[in-house]
Amino acid sequence: MIRCPQIHSQFPFLNALLQLSYHRHSFFSTFKLKYIDENWATGSYGRELDEVKSSNRMITEYIRTGDLDSAYNVFENMSIRTTITWNTMLTGYSKTPGRFEDACQLFDKMPEPDIVSYNTMLNCYIRNHGIKAARAFFNQMSVRDTASWNTMLSGFCQNGMMDHAYQLFDEMPEKNNVSWNVMISGYAARGDLILAEKLFGNAPVKCVVAWTTMVTGYMKARKVDLAEKLFDEMPERNLVTWNTMVSGYVENGRADYGLKLFRTMVETGVKPNSSTISSVLLGCSNLSLLKLGKQVHQFINKSPLSLHTMVNTSLISMYRKCGDLETACKLFHGTLCKDIVTWNAMISGYAQHGESDKALLLFNTMKKEGIKPDWITFIGVLSACNHSGLVTRGIQYFDSMQRDYKIQPKPDHFTCMVDLLGRAGKLVEALNLIKSMPFKPHPAIFGTLLGACRVHKNLELAEYAARNLLECDPSSAAGYVQLANVYAAMRKWDRVSTVRRSMKDNKVVKFPGYSWIEIKNSVHEFRSGDRVHPELVLIHEKLNQLEEKMRVAGYIPVLEFALHDVGDEQKEKLLLRHSEKLAIAYGLIRMAEGVPIRVFKNLRVCGDCHEATKFISAIEKREIIVRDNSRFHHFKDGRCSCGDFW
Repeated sequence: MIRCPQIHSQFPFLNALLQLSYHRHSFFSTFKLKYIDENWATGSYGRELDEVKSSNRMITEYIRTGDLDSAYNVFENMSIRTTITWNTMLTGYSKTPGRFEDACQLFDKMPEPDIVSYNTMLNCYIRNHGIKAARAFFNQMSVRDTASWNTMLSGFCQNGMMDHAYQLFDEMPEKNNVSWNVMISGYAARGDLILAEKLFGNAPVKCVVAWTTMVTGYMKARKVDLAEKLFDEMPERNLVTWNTMVSGYVENGRADYGLKLFRTMVETGVKPNSSTISSVLLGCSNLSLLKLGKQVHQFINKSPLSLHTMVNTSLISMYRKCGDLETACKLFHGTLCKDIVTWNAMISGYAQHGESDKALLLFNTMKKEGIKPDWITFIGVLSACNHSGLVTRGIQYFDSMQRDYKIQPKPDHFTCMVDLLGRAGKLVEALNLIKSMPFKPHPAIFGTLLGACRVHKNLELAEYAARNLLECDPSSAAGYVQLANVYAAMRKWDRVSTVRRSMKDNKVVKFPGYSWIEIKNSVHEFRSGDRVHPELVLIHEKLNQLEEKMRVAGYIPVLEFALHDVGDEQKEKLLLRHSEKLAIAYGLIRMAEGVPIRVFKNLRVCGDCHEATKFISAIEKREIIVRDNSRFHHFKDGRCSCGDFW
């Protein structure tokens, strides 16, 4: 067999021509090679050249489709191979999981590996054998270029080994923009913004990648003002830059700023991609802006993005989080290409809205279609069981997750199970589950147990949960508030006062509860006992009218949810001014008849408001949808979708 060294010695220009062909698809169609003798081009070597090119294309096509065995068969049967041939096959092995040994064997057989060969193997070592093995290979490389050094830099940075990266960076004989960008990104990702800023300042040329990297670092560090300042100063922006700012605003709780920037972006002529739309829809979800979400949906329908699975999944999540489960369901069934994230979004949507049977049925359908569930799937499944009190089935799914799918429970799975057991009154079982966890319990799990203790008025276990919650997180207002609520429900007002004094002494501030409603593209926010809304007089009149009608219908205020040591009459007045009731009343005043009222609340809906809203839905003949921090409640004709289990 004739191999590369013989080709190089007989026709030194042949490999150069093939290299040119490799990068330009067909050098004969692109370049007029007048200096090649016509007889040579049509002779035997011309035919051999065509055969090599044809075989190289076949190898590339097989690798592109993932058929490495067929690619290797073509490779083996070639009478002439060039360095391009070897490198193409090597790249195929190096990028395919589990073919590291094949890559090594092929590399060892190469007659004349070039810099591309070495860099391909260097990447292969990083992906398959870690940074230590890659460094050993790097040290043995007979040739290196700037790309080789950058590959090692990137490997160190991705593994958080910034000291090693900086030492290598300092040793580099020549640096380019990529070198500086990799280092800036490495420090920014680690949260070391001081060194990132220093490198950014020293970079000889600051390209858009470097600027965007710094903006990303500031957003991740929650330094939004610095990100804004840098964004405004940028001489050039690309789509990634805009996406970084939009997603950064949303992730930092400033979704309204992100949505405004999205409008500016579109007006500027920058075309959004799937990542942009996902961030924007998440912002709509966080702010519960259903109308704006619908406008974004219309925008999507006029673009190719409507065919993108990620975009459709984001739309499903937006609709279900904003309370429109029907539209979310239609979108799900209309999505042709569903991935695991799409299935998870719909299962979680059904669970959040209390449609547990549909959630579990969809889970079974998903399995029948050959989609393997992941850990997020089981969060939705366990939540579905939780919201309907399906204790036995929940335990079965929890066991199946570990036994049948080899998924180790994460903290969120344990929280679901503790909530499921606790709501069902199985407090001892919930406590035993916490004690069996293979890792240290996190604050949320004790908060969940504490909430269940309040429902079932178990004072001893509530105090235990509160102690552990405050040990995990001494600044947690939830621990103090929940314990005070347990004492208040049991009319132990002296202990309520003690807890509140302790909060004050420890400078713990309670995050206030509030509710909001969207009316005509404006969001109206209410707090309990609100005194600032401009239409409070009308709202109070409406509530007073509703109270009279509710009492006639049989409503009795649930006084244990008035958490103040005052008389019953005063408690009733306090309950009537809870934030969700104010928002519902305003919705009844300002929204057209027949239109569902959607109210959102940052805390769990209280028992009295839940009971009152059932009566209001029957009296006003209006569907009322309330989303609290746990789930959706659909009130209609005097009933709630949760079946009074929440």
